Amino acid sequence: MRRECIIRKMRSRAVCWYCLAAFLIIVQSGCMKAHRADDEVFQVSTVQALLEGVYDGEMTFKELKRHGDLGIGTFDALDGEMTGLRGKFYQIKADGKAYPVGDSMKTPFSVVTFFEPDQTIMIKDSKNYKQLQEYLNGLIVSGNVPYAFRIEGVFDYIKTRSVPRQKKPYPRLVEVVKNQPTFEFRNIRGSIVGFRLPRYMEGINVSGYHFHFISEDRTSGGHLLECVLRDVKVEMDSCFNFFMVLPEHGDFYTADLGEKKQGEMEAVEKGTPK
Repeated sequence: MRRECIIRKMRSRAVCWYCLAAFLIIVQSGCMKAHRADDEVFQVSTVQALLEGVYDGEMTFKELKRHGDLGIGTFDALDGEMTGLRGKFYQIKADGKAYPVGDSMKTPFSVVTFFEPDQTIMIKDSKNYKQLQEYLNGLIVSGNVPYAFRIEGVFDYIKTRSVPRQKKPYPRLVEVVKNQPTFEFRNIRGSIVGFRLPRYMEGINVSGYHFHFISEDRTSGGHLLECVLRDVKVEMDSCFNFFMVLPEHGDFYTADLGEKKQGEMEAVEKGTPK
């Protein structure tokens, strides 16, 4: 009788351990799914910090890739422009050439998302950069949520810029771009990737459109300044979640981030600093 009682207890404990293990697997699976949030924009630091010269790399690209497969940003010491496309990340240096990004490299500022387009549109007629933005404005449902874009096809004209690696003490970004190298391409196939962010995000990020370009052969690109498209596919992904990681040390702690400098930001984005 006692032996049967012991066996029943052992079986009961085995069932409990089995249930606990199953519960932990379910919870772990839920956490893993939550780690890759749907329709989420993931950002490292703030664009205001970048304006103030906070250029030290904060996150490795190995970690950044866990949060998105499309994006834009820069590198430790402001060493060029970053373009992420289909899970591959590229560094466009001050020579205008694109280089693969190593997992150990770090970024002081980047914005990424797992790109899953909600809408696809073909554009067959010619549009310049201003006309493209006006066209995209007509496609979005609300200006109060972020959108990610992938625009691929043939471009009659592309003008980009990059920035050279900086040395400490770091100058402010508006001073860096006064001597930025620019690059022009004609009759080129490639991809424009980036975001349109709401105006209330000024200081956190660039409000409006912020795009980078990379050629189809992945050899050149940069921060987009001007374009004339001819025959392209536009893909849009609306994003309803925003997650930002702030630096845990360094110049970010002492930078003056209290005053919005929208005029400076527009000059930097358009490549026309005064």
